[in-house]
Amino acid sequence: MNERRRGAVRSEAAHRSILEATAALFAEKGYDHLTIEGIAARAHVGKQTIYRWWPSKAEVVAECVLEGVLLPDQFMPPAAGHIRDDMIAWLGSLMEFVTGEEHAGLFRSLVAAAMDNAEIGRMLRAKLGDESVMVRRLQHAVDAGEVRADAPLFDVSEAFAGFLALRVLSRERGESDAAERMVDAVLGPYLA
Repeated sequence: MNERRRGAVRSEAAHRSILEATAALFAEKGYDHLTIEGIAARAHVGKQTIYRWWPSKAEVVAECVLEGVLLPDQFMPPAAGHIRDDMIAWLGSLMEFVTGEEHAGLFRSLVAAAMDNAEIGRMLRAKLGDESVMVRRLQHAVDAGEVRADAPLFDVSEAFAGFLALRVLSRERGESDAAERMVDAVLGPYLA
């Protein structure tokens, strides 16, 4: 629990209900039409309950993403073949997803929420860094002998996350081979 939260201890049932309501409304209406009032009504809680725990809708959405309640499947790198091919396919589809009109606002708000709130920034770094599914997928590739054991997995993960963040902020998808070039530049030297 972060230092900005005050008052009664958060009910885990209410917390989960709020996150699920946010995810459902986001899917139905998009980020721009998402409101705290709508979330409260869907979750059957008071607006004050939400504002006690999150100062803005951006922070509620950020926690939904970080907790895997919203868009969880898009963040899972596949383990279907060789790591290079899997990372190119995953990074390319994720780049298209995060820069698409329907989702770009969500990811820009996630970056903004992380800049405004240190705890969200730490959560985001943990999800994209040493605890991330990307690092676990890269470790699996090390274990399978596809990636050298001396590869800096956290640094590779951060480079891919930075690449995606820059695409979100610049609102550019880039060239069709951007994912392949990024994977080769960052991971290529470590492929076994």
